[in-house]
Amino acid sequence: MQKNGYRIQFTSSRIRDLMYMTTFNPKKMDGDVILNLSVIEKKDLDDVLGIFKMVISSGLSVTPYVKVISEGESIGNLTVGKGKVGIGTVCSITIDGVLLKAGIPVHPKLGGVVQIRNGIPIRFTDVLTYVSTTVDPLEVLMSQGITSVSEMLRTGSGKVLANLREAPMVARDAIESTLSDLLDAGFSGILEVGEPNTRVLDIPIERDHLGIVVIGGTNPMAVVQEYGIPIDTSAMSRLIPFKEMSRIEDLV
Repeated sequence: MQKNGYRIQFTSSRIRDLMYMTTFNPKKMDGDVILNLSVIEKKDLDDVLGIFKMVISSGLSVTPYVKVISEGESIGNLTVGKGKVGIGTVCSITIDGVLLKAGIPVHPKLGGVVQIRNGIPIRFTDVLTYVSTTVDPLEVLMSQGITSVSEMLRTGSGKVLANLREAPMVARDAIESTLSDLLDAGFSGILEVGEPNTRVLDIPIERDHLGIVVIGGTNPMAVVQEYGIPIDTSAMSRLIPFKEMSRIEDLV
């Protein structure tokens, strides 16, 4: 499909491209990961890093690693403007790339908002499928102001960003082994792994498959937005070497 001479790429197609390009090896803690990138005012950096640390330490992010791009520096084709700072988190689609490299034909299905009650995920309340949009679903849903991640942090109940993928149930052992390797590497964003042929957080799963729900890497950005701090976020922005990222504790 083309518009004004440019090819329109649906999010599902972009995700497949990024999954194939992901080279992160959780055992070696090396390789390229997918980055969610935000731009904020330089004056807000300390406050934003403090918020990121709070969200990450609560487990509502994919990893405890972030990337800070200073004023005037470039990452890919983006140069951070005057008075601005870039800050990035690992996108959860990186997990799909790692599963794919392990020989598991994982299928990212949708992004959405998950209702949490007393610390327990209940159901998806709002969803967008990757095949139906040209914009990342979590980016769209975050812009609608329907998350309550900060309330979740305060009370244990709220609405957080997450996404769902499906994988063949015959690959369950390989899935559990790979997710265990990711957990050892600090990837703590696995929200739920469903049983085969069973709905996951009220979403139906394809026959002979199981569902995996992962916390969205843009939850820290959602909390910044909920606090009223201006932030411009681009999910699934680009790939970067994992070794260029720093633990949030080393920055705050």
